[in-house]
Formats: sequence, C-alpha cells, structure tokens
Amino acid sequence: MLPQKTPGGDQILDSSLRPKQWADYVGQEKIKENLKIIITAAKQRSQSPDHLLFYGNSGLGKTTLAHLVALEMGKKIRMTSGPAIERAGDLAAILTNLQEGDVLFLDEIHRMHKSIEEYIYPAMEDYKLNLILGKGPMARTMELQLPHFTIIGATTRPGLLSAPLRNRFGGTFQLNFYTDQDIGKIIQRSAGLLNINIQPDAIEIIAKRSRFTPRVANRLLKRVRDFAQVKNNGVVTKEITLHALESLEVDSMGLDPGDIKILLALIEKFDGGPVGLQSLAAAAMEEEDTILDMYEPYLMQSGFLERTPKGRVASKLAYAHLGLTYNKTGNLV
Repeated sequence: MLPQKTPGGDQILDSSLRPKQWADYVGQEKIKENLKIIITAAKQRSQSPDHLLFYGNSGLGKTTLAHLVALEMGKKIRMTSGPAIERAGDLAAILTNLQEGDVLFLDEIHRMHKSIEEYIYPAMEDYKLNLILGKGPMARTMELQLPHFTIIGATTRPGLLSAPLRNRFGGTFQLNFYTDQDIGKIIQRSAGLLNINIQPDAIEIIAKRSRFTPRVANRLLKRVRDFAQVKNNGVVTKEITLHALESLEVDSMGLDPGDIKILLALIEKFDGGPVGLQSLAAAAMEEEDTILDMYEPYLMQSGFLERTPKGRVASKLAYAHLGLTYNKTGNLV
C-alpha cells in the first residue's frame, strides 16, 4: 500500500497544502458548523473551548481541523502524540509550557499510556497537575496550577479510549469519507497551490482513485505531477494520469496490490468467507492492525468487503472487480 507518511519534501508540501481558513477546508460541513459555534461561543465568553475529540480514518483532516481551531481562536497550537508521553514528567513539561488559551493536539491519543491518563484527568477538568515526588514514606504530592487550555485528541481507534478519558471531551466528532466531488475540489485547489497544469479529466480520474481521502488524493497528485514533468512537459493530461497510476499499481477503484492481496486471500483460501480477522491476516501475511486501519475501512466503504457476526465476507462486487465468477454459495465456478 502507498505509505502513510511521506518523507522530507513531501512533508513540507503536505503542510503547505493544509487549509489556513475555514473557506478552504472542503467537506465535513456539519462538523465545521458545530466547531464554529463552539469557538464563537467560547470567544464571546472569553474562555477556552471545551476539549475536543476527532476520530476517523487516517488522512481525513483531523490535524487540519485542530490547526483551524487554534487559528480561529488566535492561539498557538502545541503538537505531540500519545505514545510520545511516556512519563508524568513528559506531560508536566508540555502542560507547564502552554500559555493561556493555547491548544494541545494529541495525535493517536488511544495509544497514550494508561498511567498518564490518571494525571491528565485533573488537568482537563480543573487545570491542575498533581505530581508525586519521591517514593515510599518520603513521597509527597505537588500541585501545579495550569493555564486554561484546550486539548484536541485525534484517533483512528476510538473504541480503545477508556470511558473516563473519552467522557472528559466536551465535543466528539467523527470525520467521514469524502465524496468524489469534494475530492475533486481538493485536488483542484492543491494543483493551484503547486502550480500544476492539470486538465479536468485528469482531476476526475485521480479523485475516483483517491480512496475518498484527501491525503491520498494529494499524494497521487504529486506522483502524477512527477510523471507529467518527466514525460509530458509538466502538463497533467488524462493519458499521462492513466499511465502514472498504472505504473503506481493503483487500479480504477483505487485498490493497490495490498488490497488485492487481502481480497484474493479471502476468496481463494476461504471461499469468500466468512473468516475471522486472525485467520485472514495469517493468510494474507499482514498484521491484524494493518488490515483494520489501512485496508478494511476503504474496502468496506467501497462495498468489496462485508463484516458479519461470523467474520469477513467478500462481496459480489469484489468478485466482479477481480474478474471472478460468483454464485450464491460464494464459491468460485
């Protein structure tokens, strides 16, 4: 599958493509409307907004929304991740460096150490941090007063958050997959920022293969741009786009070799299912978390994969897409 993180220059480009105002953020209209109300009300009260939790698949815009909230409040944003906070001292260093009204963005918050959660509860509720200094009979508690701030948590696995932590967020929002039309608008905007000469047919092709995800759309756009630069004087046409995506092994529905491998393992080794996640992961030689986070959401959204009480099942659409014959029992004929 195309890598989730892009190295060096691409990271800089990803940052430059991030919307800097609400008008440039395409899609997720209901979430934007609710966030604007929360922020406006907080500003009218001269308070920090409630803590917010964003969840949804990778690449849908959780980090961008956090930046927009901070920009709208006129405050700074401090970014870290759940796994990076290993000790109470790490949390104390981050929280005590915040200024009044700042935003703390916690990515992958579901991976935060459980021991740290006990310290973050009073910080979220009372803006206090209680640290235990020393051990045994000599141990004592020190209370640190914190400035008012807003935590914005982001996760792809909301079910892994403990109930006490999840309940301390004043607003919880699920980011959904985008439509092809919205993805097309994002590609057009990104092409303008990158000074890419792209034809409408090419935008439509990239949008259809972008897995309903802005990050994937921008990544494919940059790769197609490379092909156009080398082979077509920088002009992104329908023909060069099809050639580039074929070379990248991204098919007409946005499936890559990893997706195909999952579907073929399900169909050829388990007669289309149902099959449990552990067995499917072993047959496809993939980690269970990789299937859950990277492959399954899009395969289900596209209608290629179904989850039943008995396990995963390949749909009739998956057979048709792979050029295989399907009958009611799910067997190949």
